[in-house]
Amino acid sequence: MNLRHLIVAARFNELITKSLVESALSVYQEQGLADTVDVVWVPGAFEIPVAAARAARSKRYASIVCLGAVIRGETPHFEYVAGPCASGLMNIGIETGIPTIFGVLTTNTVEQALNRAGLKLGNKGAEAALTAITMVKTLKQFD
Repeated sequence: MNLRHLIVAARFNELITKSLVESALSVYQEQGLADTVDVVWVPGAFEIPVAAARAARSKRYASIVCLGAVIRGETPHFEYVAGPCASGLMNIGIETGIPTIFGVLTTNTVEQALNRAGLKLGNKGAEAALTAITMVKTLKQFD
């Protein structure tokens, strides 16, 4: 089994996503896994499932952490991106057996997103990385 890990990050709302990625990378560093992590950037959250699916099917990765931020605005864009991204990632994990972690913030405001990206409420990037590491260990129990 390959023990590499992948972070798929969305460039849209990059200020927020960069903080999520940095925090996730810090967790891998703390766990002694920094040299096992690849990071790829995609245009936005809508594109994350495509990259995650290709990576999961390649069997190169033990886990895939998906990071981004979808912020509700004045148009229905939020509904067309947030739900399908979450569903797509869940389906990839189920289909491939590769933990595919949803670390995409879905917030009503930029302030809420910033708070969840390290300003006030911890950092969801770190939580996603810890979840990935935990799931890899959990799933090994079934091998």
